[in-house]
Amino acid sequence: MTISNYGDLLAEAAQQAQPQRLLFTFAKVSLPEKSNEQQKKAFEQQQGGELSPIMCVDKLLEELSDFASLVKEADLTGNAWDIAFVSTMSGKNGVAPTSEDANRMLDRMIESINNGNISFYLAFNRAGDLLQFKL
Repeated sequence: MTISNYGDLLAEAAQQAQPQRLLFTFAKVSLPEKSNEQQKKAFEQQQGGELSPIMCVDKLLEELSDFASLVKEADLTGNAWDIAFVSTMSGKNGVAPTSEDANRMLDRMIESINNGNISFYLAFNRAGDLLQFKL
């Protein structure tokens, strides 16, 4: 199955043989402090910028519904964000990974995003559109 939207992601997770835990890292896009004119123009056209992870959460599949609900929950934190990066963890022997298991993976996600290694994750904007990056 090709994932082209958030609903596809949830459907694919539900199809897996083992229970899934979804990992979300929310990031803000900003213009780097020492940016040049070319970088400023690209940023204005939403073609560049610096990603800063600001919060993360793990959810079991049954805790998720539509993307609007995820946005609403994220916004309740009061943290402004632009992109939600998503990954999954598979359970074993019919048991989903725990939140403690997820914490290690979320730490790795944050580190990867900080280092610009985002190709391993799905990314959605606030409208729920699946994003593709040119690296």
